[in-house]
Amino acid sequence: MLQEIKIIKHNGKQFITDPTKAEVPAPFRGRTEISSLKVDENALVSCCPLNAISANPVRINLAKCNFCGECAFRFPEKITFTNDHKISTNKLENLIISEGEKKNIELDQTLIDPKIKTVFGKSLKLRQVSAGGDNSCEFELNACGNANFDMGRYGIEFVASPRYADGVVVTGPISENMAEALKTTWEAIPSPKLFILCGVDAISGGIFADSAALERSILKDVKIDLYIPGNPPHPLTIINGLLKLTR
Repeated sequence: MLQEIKIIKHNGKQFITDPTKAEVPAPFRGRTEISSLKVDENALVSCCPLNAISANPVRINLAKCNFCGECAFRFPEKITFTNDHKISTNKLENLIISEGEKKNIELDQTLIDPKIKTVFGKSLKLRQVSAGGDNSCEFELNACGNANFDMGRYGIEFVASPRYADGVVVTGPISENMAEALKTTWEAIPSPKLFILCGVDAISGGIFADSAALERSILKDVKIDLYIPGNPPHPLTIINGLLKLTR
């Protein structure tokens, strides 16, 4: 026991005391800010591989952005990635950042069913479905439950069966081969339930958006309760998004 105490004293705290107040240092890329500086907008738009940037005025759609940082590298005085990791929302319009605009990305509380906070406020069980994902988002979701982030302290956990779940977390662009499995999983979850899209691939299709191998029609039939942008999202982005939705 004495040896363990010495190790703890030497290493310090290995966990984040309060994920709602934690900050992520550089080189993390979070919410963008766009200055009013005039640049070659055509060159700026064309440098984005996911068509997340539009011109006149310059805007960045974080629902499509993979946070590669290419725009900031080429136009550092125009585009800045802040360390603001609290960028989850339940309204896609909130993910569009315009030049000269400095805003915090929040959830629209008027869109949240009161049952969500009443039923899931202290306990939330989620079933994760990798719908053609590359495992990056899955790694970060797994990290949410480790000793550093400890999402379980809020009663939020992943379960093996949709029968025991309160919602589904979708990663990946939803490939044709996974569309039916996702639909079956969603239908197996008892109501009230949550539908959460995690990562740029799940939200917009990401780099695969125009692929004929995708089958995203389920998104037209369900209400999306939470969008968690990023490629992949940081665990703190995930945890804070879930807390704002349910608390």
